[in-house]
Amino acid sequence: MSSNSLFILSALLLFHPSALSPPNSMAESPSCNEEDRAALLSFKSGIFGADFLSSWAGSDCCGAWEGVDCHPLTGRVISLQLQNPQTTGPPLHPKGTLSPSLSNLQFLRVLILSGMKQIKGPIPESFSRLSHLTQLYLENNMLEGPIPPSLGNLTSLIAFSLSGNHFQGQIPQTIGSLTNLTQINLSRNSLSGALPSTFKNFQNLQSFDLSFNLLSGEIPGFIGQFHSLTYVDLSHNQFSGLVPPSICNLSHILDIILSNNKLTGQIPSQIHNLKSLNYLSLGSNLLTGPIPESLSTLQNLWYLNLSKNSLLIRFLHVPLTNFLPSLISIDLSYNYLHLDAFPDWLKGKNLREVNLGSCKIRGTLPIFTQTEYLTAIDLSNNNISGNIGNHFINMKNLQILKLSGNQLRSNITELLLPDTLSTLDLHSNRLYGSVSDFLQKTSKFVEFVDISGNKLTGSMPEFSKKSTLKLLDVSKNAITGQIPSSISN
Repeated sequence: MSSNSLFILSALLLFHPSALSPPNSMAESPSCNEEDRAALLSFKSGIFGADFLSSWAGSDCCGAWEGVDCHPLTGRVISLQLQNPQTTGPPLHPKGTLSPSLSNLQFLRVLILSGMKQIKGPIPESFSRLSHLTQLYLENNMLEGPIPPSLGNLTSLIAFSLSGNHFQGQIPQTIGSLTNLTQINLSRNSLSGALPSTFKNFQNLQSFDLSFNLLSGEIPGFIGQFHSLTYVDLSHNQFSGLVPPSICNLSHILDIILSNNKLTGQIPSQIHNLKSLNYLSLGSNLLTGPIPESLSTLQNLWYLNLSKNSLLIRFLHVPLTNFLPSLISIDLSYNYLHLDAFPDWLKGKNLREVNLGSCKIRGTLPIFTQTEYLTAIDLSNNNISGNIGNHFINMKNLQILKLSGNQLRSNITELLLPDTLSTLDLHSNRLYGSVSDFLQKTSKFVEFVDISGNKLTGSMPEFSKKSTLKLLDVSKNAITGQIPSSISN
């Protein structure tokens, strides 16, 4: 038998103990262990408004108790998975706290309590006694306080997530003792301080998400030692210093998301080593210097966001035939780019999103040769001139169009726009014509309209109750007359 077959067989026996059971074991499966049943009922007594726990009745918790699974031979609870069900009416969120009694489930391997929204309080210290846990997901609740350092005792953990809570303070150094982790997710909390130096022990890590916290300090170079890493998201924190060059050693990495921090210096020139990279987001930092030309050789990169930095560019107009061949979304807005003209190689891409705001683009609106999947275009704050007319009418999936801050001159009543459009920003151009005729035509499908700072005339139209408008800015024009009472519709 091959080593792969042995691994698969071992995994089946580990997670499906019934594989060892005799054929008639289903008929003879033992009842729920009384100690486990008492622990579950104690947990239930601290949760209010959880209709999905109504099945927790009777003596056999291994039968039909929602979210409870038992070992088929011993009757001990090995899995507790509770996720707030989706309802068609107003959301119903259970209230309460986590009972320390759950730590009495001494054979528990999987604990998932997700989406409760109003489950508050700390993680009980006694959870550190759940020594058989391989998966711990306490996501999208309202748990609070510091992360207990004692969770570092759960050395069998493979997957660990506390995402979407209200945890504060520093990440305990003891979490670095969880050396078997392949996934750690502490995102969307209020954690602060530097990354623990003990995180260098995560040699098996595949997914690393600490986004949307208050973490600071430098991104440590040891991240380049996580050779199995495929996903890293440290965005929306306060990390400073350089993008560590060692990150370019991650030969299996698919997604790198470091946006919305305070990173400085240049993009590492070795970035071309990331042959598997699909998704790169370094936007909203303090990066400087040129965008490495070697970035253009990444064959699998489909998403590129370098916006809102202080980057320069020297290669966007190089006529390369194999320039980012997989690209479908690009955002280079608000850097120190002087493109002069819209890059020809982008016009022929099968793009979903193109964002080149404030890139010093001149000339007329670019003509894209493949528009079937385009959903968002942002060319705002450039020097684009000419007429808009029916330029976008054939973009059947376009949802967002931003052309503000240019020198476009059009009669606004002659614009032809796809009815898929939900956001339209044309402010600060040289548009003219009747605001009434335009709004009567577009308010049937557009939700957000900004046509301020133009030369529009006429009066405001009456608004139908079927209008989809949610935001309307018509300021700084030459509009006259009364505000229609139907705007209250």
